[in-house]
Formats: sequence, structure tokens, C-alpha cells
Amino acid sequence: MASDFSRTLALLRREKRISQRTAAGDLQVSQALLSHYENGLREPGLSFVVRAADYYGVSCDYLLGRSLSREGGMAANPVPANAEEVEVDAELARKQKLITDSAQILLDAAAKSGSRQLLNELTMYLSAVEYKLFRYLYAADDANPEEAFRTKEARFDALCDARMKLTELRIQCAAQGGGALGLEEEEAKLPSLSLANLPTAYPEYAESLLQVLQNVSDSIEEFDCTTKKKK
Repeated sequence: MASDFSRTLALLRREKRISQRTAAGDLQVSQALLSHYENGLREPGLSFVVRAADYYGVSCDYLLGRSLSREGGMAANPVPANAEEVEVDAELARKQKLITDSAQILLDAAAKSGSRQLLNELTMYLSAVEYKLFRYLYAADDANPEEAFRTKEARFDALCDARMKLTELRIQCAAQGGGALGLEEEEAKLPSLSLANLPTAYPEYAESLLQVLQNVSDSIEEFDCTTKKKK
């Protein structure tokens, strides 16, 4: 059982603002057993997982850490324009949807914060990512002249990294109202980005962002010994 289950189970109870004793009674288990579940000391049976999912109004996939969407949904694959399109085209369309939908939420949240600086820095960061990726692909073809860009191939990567690290700090600063790192102080109030509220706030895009978050979370977990899943 993945450690995601114990973490999520405890989180849902805290969100509901009920005691462990109350939750245990409603879930028809002893408080001691629920405590073991929430602390990852015991693995529940399937019947408890289903009961807990119904009790907290989430999917079993969410409870087990298989999806960040509380409904357990996945971003839908766009329907190909015609039946003869090859499978790779459908996969490309799906990946494009994940990225564009996710970026839409980030940019919209920055715009709604009232901070023009935050929107500018976020746009700069996303642009730098695209610049780097394009340069990688461009350089893969020896026929493409390096002179098309002012910054030489040997230097652009490190310079982009430096630019992006500074922009990351400026994004964090701007999100809190600026006042440092060359940013002016200003009012900044981000809309709620609670994972529970995303599907309501962004019904068209939330599933894509949640899937991106899940994919990246899974991919970086192997490098973080503190989040290793229990066997």
C-alpha cells in the first residue's frame, strides 16, 4: 500500500475538521486502527478503502494516490479529426492539451492576483523554458546555423538556467506582493489554488493540470527518499 494512502486519509479528515474518534466511528473501525491507517502502520482492506472514499466524497484512485483529481478523472483524449489519423497524433493532441490547459490556469491565476509583475515573471519563465527546448531541438540538426541566435550554443543553456533561477525567486516574491529582487511592492492576492477547488474554479482545465502534477510527482519521487512508497 502506497504511503500516499495514509497521508491522504489523514488530510481528508483534517479538511473535514473532525476528530479521529468521530471519523473512526463513522467508518466503523476502532480509533486505534484508524490511527494506524493514518500513520501508515497498517494496510486497510478493500472494503475500508471503498468506505472511506464514499465517506469523504472522493474516488478510490485519489485516496490511493493514483490521481490528484478527487473524482479520479483523467484528462480526456481529444477526438481525432478523422478516423484515419494515426495513434501518435491522438497522443500528441492529448499531451498538447495537458500543457496548454495547465498553462492557462497558471496564467489566469497570475492575472487574477492583480499583480502585473507576477504575470510578467510567469510569462518570462514559461518563455525561457520554450526557448531552451527549441534550442535543444534546433541544435540536433547540424544543418541549422548557430549564427541564427545571438547567444552561442555553448553558453545559452547555463545562461537560461541563471535567468530561470532568478525568475523563480521573483515569481515567489511577486506572489507575496513584491518589494525585493527589483520588484515594486503591490497588492497581490492569488485566487484559491486548493486541489479540491480547482475542478470548480477551472472546470475545463483542472483535470489536465492535476494530471501534470501527478505525472511530475511520480517522476521526481525516485529522487526523494522521504517520499518512497512502502512496499
